[in-house]
Amino acid sequence: MLQIYNTLTRQKEIFKPIHPGKISMYVCGITVYDYCHIGHARVLVAFDVITKFLRSQGWDVSYVRNITDIDDKIIKRANENGEEFSMLTKRFIDYMHEDEARLGIARPDIEPRATAYIDQIVDMNKTLIDKGFAYAASNGDVYYRVTRFADYGKLTNKNVDELLVGARIEVDEVKEDPRDFVLWKAAKVGEPAWKSPWGNGRPGWHIECSAMSKNCCGETFDIHGGGPDLPFPHHENEIAQSEAANGCKYVNYWMHAGAVRVDGEKMSKSLGNFFTIRDVLEKYHPEVVRFLLVSSHYRSPINYAEDNLIEARTGLERFYGALRDYADVVPTSLAAMADSDYYKAFVEAMNDDFNTRVALAGMFDLVRDLNNAKNNPELAQNLAGQLKAFGLILGVLQENPEVFLQAGGSGQIAAADVERLIAERIQAKTDKQYARADEIRKELLAAGVVLEDSRDGTTQWRRESV
Repeated sequence: MLQIYNTLTRQKEIFKPIHPGKISMYVCGITVYDYCHIGHARVLVAFDVITKFLRSQGWDVSYVRNITDIDDKIIKRANENGEEFSMLTKRFIDYMHEDEARLGIARPDIEPRATAYIDQIVDMNKTLIDKGFAYAASNGDVYYRVTRFADYGKLTNKNVDELLVGARIEVDEVKEDPRDFVLWKAAKVGEPAWKSPWGNGRPGWHIECSAMSKNCCGETFDIHGGGPDLPFPHHENEIAQSEAANGCKYVNYWMHAGAVRVDGEKMSKSLGNFFTIRDVLEKYHPEVVRFLLVSSHYRSPINYAEDNLIEARTGLERFYGALRDYADVVPTSLAAMADSDYYKAFVEAMNDDFNTRVALAGMFDLVRDLNNAKNNPELAQNLAGQLKAFGLILGVLQENPEVFLQAGGSGQIAAADVERLIAERIQAKTDKQYARADEIRKELLAAGVVLEDSRDGTTQWRRESV
């Protein structure tokens, strides 16, 4: 029985879909003005795993993840570059898709862009004004009346009156209340703009998601997800807008991924600890990064640090080492695993609010049993197939084991050079030049390459997790 932690109720709840067997899920995506960073990767991977698991259990999932392609930061960056904002966003959307593909993240079913929903955004603003929840200011902006919505603050447990603390009204303030937030921004000279009843302008950030989610998922849908920085004000404002406009509950289950810290500190460009996905993949195999991200529960914070990435590589090496002799084994079908204790444990963990940490612990137990089953080929192949099936859901174990274990990053000794030195070492041993053979082993070890000798000689090698 699937249980999901609901940010709104602050507890795990048994999941009850609006329509039997179907799940509508909307996740806030990327604002495309720069490269995606490791914090984005956390959210993208988390909901990719969630979607893959739900589908593996027979759920019909409609996964929607939006793109914010008009925003203050986008306009500022485009102006700095001296280019059209649409050219900037197109480029970074392409980069985002490339990063996703490298991390094994599947595309959502629907990927709406804010600029394609201007008419729907304008219509929602009209509805909010007609109902008294919004007003057009004298400068052409449209604002939401926060105090008009009685349940404002229910997602993050904030009191509306507390929001006045630290708020100030500027000299040219046109808002009725400093807590009111913008729904439509009047165009400034040189900015992209669209027509509206209040003059040329563009949508505010929060209203974009309310309009897109309504048109892609309906007025009420099952799951809304996003990153750790979104509950307030973004998702709080979405609730206020959508429930006021539509007159019904907006979302049944709210899910938020945990934050990524770098060496224990908040990631920021000012601290010099800001890493794009591309930065990280220059040094680490994509599956190592993904393994790090799924090794913790999706709601837990993750510490991005060298030691943790090395640990992730070591964990993956255990899996791939166990699968080395079973590269051709295909993943077992889930139907064929129905009576498997490993499968039951995996599903139980994932049904408990998608607990990948516990699911991985069960997979390590499977690896141990696989290593102990080498003398029983039929059992070993069965276990290898199950391990690969779980890997499909988590998005790991997609490489040929030998390729992964011998993969090198930038600056590492090339595989061809390793093979050349191994051949030289084999010849040295044949010629009884044992000192030279030992020198080659030490040379390779210094380069991070471990030779695995057997009675048949050096048949395998791998790179160390450093």
